[in-house]
Amino acid sequence: MQTRFGLFLTAGILLFAGAGAPASAQIVLESSAFDAGEPIPLLHSAYGDNVSPALSWSNLPDGALSLALILDDPDAPTPEPFVHWVIYNIPASATGLPEGLPADETLADESVTGATQGPSGLDRPGYFGPRPPAGPVHNYNFRLYALSSEPNLDGGLSADELREAISDDILGEATLIGTYQASDQ
Repeated sequence: MQTRFGLFLTAGILLFAGAGAPASAQIVLESSAFDAGEPIPLLHSAYGDNVSPALSWSNLPDGALSLALILDDPDAPTPEPFVHWVIYNIPASATGLPEGLPADETLADESVTGATQGPSGLDRPGYFGPRPPAGPVHNYNFRLYALSSEPNLDGGLSADELREAISDDILGEATLIGTYQASDQ
């Protein structure tokens, strides 16, 4: 009986202690080009015009000073996910990326001035849209990282180098998954 009372008392204290704790807000990552889990339009694929899609985000954690984004295809027939886009040094004041960013290493677009694009799996900066081989649907993970560090990382970082450089600075992250199948063209 005493053990049950102790268990109920402990459970009650834990419930009470957590009652006033605010739930942490999740970063929201969206695209006006496609909904989460839905196909990425031909325009944004390498089979089409290879135009980077517009992305927007909200609910960044307090203390975020910069952002980074990596797009990869974990379903690619390669040992590691194929990297389609690496962009970092994005100011935390930015609320998204506009459609059709140029393939420049350093961006001058007013909404993301100074943002840096690292090499994709093709070893060149900028967006490289979905281009899976014929076969099953591929998932494309747009992963946004909110960072506690200033946007001053060196240019030319690969996805792996970027992940290593930011590993201690990640305050939060969000993933938007789009799909593409070669027959979608």
